Amino acid sequence: MAKKKNLFECQHCGLTTPKWMGKCTNCGAWDSFIELSEHQQEVIKQTKFNTSSSAKAVSINDIKEEEVFRFSSKDSELDTVLGGGIVPGSLTLIGGSPGVGKSTLLLKVGGEIASGGKNVLYVTGEESSGQIKLRANRLKANHDALYLLSEIRLEQVLVELEHRKYDFIIIDSIQTMYSQNITSAPGSVTQVRQITFELMRIAKERGIAIFIIGHITKEGSIAGPRVLEHMVDTVLYFEGDSSQELRILRGFKNRFGPTSEIGVFEMRNDGLVSATDVASRFFNRNSQQAGSALTVVMEGSRPIILEVQALVSESHTPNSKRQATGFDNNRLNMLLALLERKLEIPLSGYDVFINITGGIKITETSADLAILAAIISSFRDRAISKETVFIGEVSLVGDVREVYGMDVRLKEAKMQKITKALVSKKPLEKTTIKTFIVDEVTKLLEWY
Repeated sequence: MAKKKNLFECQHCGLTTPKWMGKCTNCGAWDSFIELSEHQQEVIKQTKFNTSSSAKAVSINDIKEEEVFRFSSKDSELDTVLGGGIVPGSLTLIGGSPGVGKSTLLLKVGGEIASGGKNVLYVTGEESSGQIKLRANRLKANHDALYLLSEIRLEQVLVELEHRKYDFIIIDSIQTMYSQNITSAPGSVTQVRQITFELMRIAKERGIAIFIIGHITKEGSIAGPRVLEHMVDTVLYFEGDSSQELRILRGFKNRFGPTSEIGVFEMRNDGLVSATDVASRFFNRNSQQAGSALTVVMEGSRPIILEVQALVSESHTPNSKRQATGFDNNRLNMLLALLERKLEIPLSGYDVFINITGGIKITETSADLAILAAIISSFRDRAISKETVFIGEVSLVGDVREVYGMDVRLKEAKMQKITKALVSKKPLEKTTIKTFIVDEVTKLLEWY
């Protein structure tokens, strides 16, 4: 008689081991391993890719390029993030904090698509059909081609797909769905992995665009196994506080388009709508106060003018505080050390706080010069004109280096009636903006 093989699985990341462990060696979670039944072990084996003896390698020059067809979601910002529109047969995962607007956006998009004659199925496991109806009334998304299904069983969803042909499906959410063929609870690693695999198969075989909503953990990542993000075609994250009007939808993975684009939405009474006049939403030109500087960052192909705010105050504790919101805290410490070394500004006895307005998280280095300008402005209590932008990367040796897309950034600044720019290199295209070349950090003091 064959000996029974035990298999334990982490319910946070999906790591499987032949023995139980108190702490997961992959994700660090405590007491997260459960023993899998023989049926669950068989399911895991089935989801793995099987080799086929009939598969043969083909020269890449003999492969014909596939055309990617898209249809519009009727939302310009969502189309931008998706690379031009929704691809039939694609599986898209969208995550975000509770109340940020995931369900609101997809219900409105579903209503807009249904208004064009396409059949849309909204599967909800968290709310009743009556609750979805109330939201649809507010969003004006009531259309005959939009169908609601309050169900958490995957098998019942498959039965519904046999009754009617759908072009667009929304799953809200993937953590509430479960399969009757798996004994584990909804939201477990095995359930999420198997259901996502089935949804991917349906999307590819029937050419249905499927959007699934995923919960996020306290660390900000989508709950469930990491394989969930690997299996889908597109991964989108909502950024922003639910108490703010502006929300940002960022693409982190897209097999059919660029991943660097963002969409900016505004929460109104009639739901999330594409924000118009985005450029003026992230800075205030009316108030001119010390500790504020403007910069231009690139979010994909879109230049955005941001306001960098700094507060420098005397520290009353032995250890001075350095805190940044929307900016890398380690890079802030580097810039502060550079100010003390190159400009001899004594910041060791001061608390320094940095904030990027609008909820934007700066991931590029072009805002370094603006960060330094805002810190010096707050330290000296001298306001900087809102007619000036600071664009440049600062190195450890004190050089201000060039950043990409300078002409595009200055063109955006010109559209917002900016008259002066402190840059690291003269732009290639002629512009009416007065550009001041700053190639060393020490020249900042000369400008002040």
